[in-house]
Amino acid sequence: MATFRIAVLGGDGIGPEVIDQAVQVADTALRHETGTRLEWNRLPWNCAYYKQYAAMMPPDGWEILQKHDAILFGAIGSPDVPDQIPVHGLLLPMRRKFDQYINLRPAYNFEGVPCPLRDKAPGSIDMLVYRENTEGEYAPCGGRLYEGTPHEIAIQTNIFTRRGIERIMRAAFEAARKRPRRKLTSITKSNAQTFGMVLWDEVFRAVRTDYPDVESSSLLVDAAAMDFVRKPEAFDVVVASNLFGDILTDLSAIVSVGSLGLASSANINPERTYPSLFEPVHGSAPDIAGKGIANPLAAILSAALLLEHLGLAKSGAAVRGAVAGYLKSKRPKPPDLGGTAKTVEVTQGVLAALG
Repeated sequence: MATFRIAVLGGDGIGPEVIDQAVQVADTALRHETGTRLEWNRLPWNCAYYKQYAAMMPPDGWEILQKHDAILFGAIGSPDVPDQIPVHGLLLPMRRKFDQYINLRPAYNFEGVPCPLRDKAPGSIDMLVYRENTEGEYAPCGGRLYEGTPHEIAIQTNIFTRRGIERIMRAAFEAARKRPRRKLTSITKSNAQTFGMVLWDEVFRAVRTDYPDVESSSLLVDAAAMDFVRKPEAFDVVVASNLFGDILTDLSAIVSVGSLGLASSANINPERTYPSLFEPVHGSAPDIAGKGIANPLAAILSAALLLEHLGLAKSGAAVRGAVAGYLKSKRPKPPDLGGTAKTVEVTQGVLAALG
């Protein structure tokens, strides 16, 4: 029997609540595979752990994580811990240390979920955003001088490498080549950022020559933000830098499905040298933690991405189909989608559709 070891980091707030539901659905979906088992290893690394040990993980934490085939992550962050501690103590270092250079975020408007935009038919918005995940605007390069004085200086340096840009471009083009529309849009701001984004554009133009079967174009990020609202159905595969991809994917989640409660994501190391991380886009939502009303669908859809990454395509497709079936049904929906369903009720609806 093939066994995949999955590290489970529930995190803070609603993270453990939604991840528990995702694990249940993923295990149930495995009936579509033969001779396969998922071994879940729960790790208590969160803000509570930080408050006890002054660290987000033990000294050998990275070695522990690297022994797994993938990581399923809930959410991180607590009101009594500064945001930069969990972000820079766990999430961003993991992306760089495990070379998870692809941040993949789908956006799809499901039938049964009212789209915030007028006259957008179910399925008409179907985009896949490839966000560069290890450098760009989020590179930890810079510093501060003369702190607390009128002469204080803060320097934040963006890092763009030809290698980093080319590999995210090629991954996005390969994905576009496999989709029906075969269309790709590169997001830039080279009219104002005359070094990093000019290199981004140069690499885009070089790589696109290897994909003549893909319709490709470049679009300024401000125009892209406008078109994500005005005509999101025009986009297929989108490739963007770390910051631009981060902002645009939150926007795409809201305009396509109306809630971050349906926004899944993957942080992928395609070479599989290191484990990849799968997580819902939403935060820890401490205001609703413990109330049993968190929407687990983003976590469940992230688990579907995890299954597909492990080569369990039938199970991943079954989970996505079950989520679509639940959303289309007349079953009660969670509060963020205008209903009153509890977290476990949503999962029961997905399991019913799965079964």
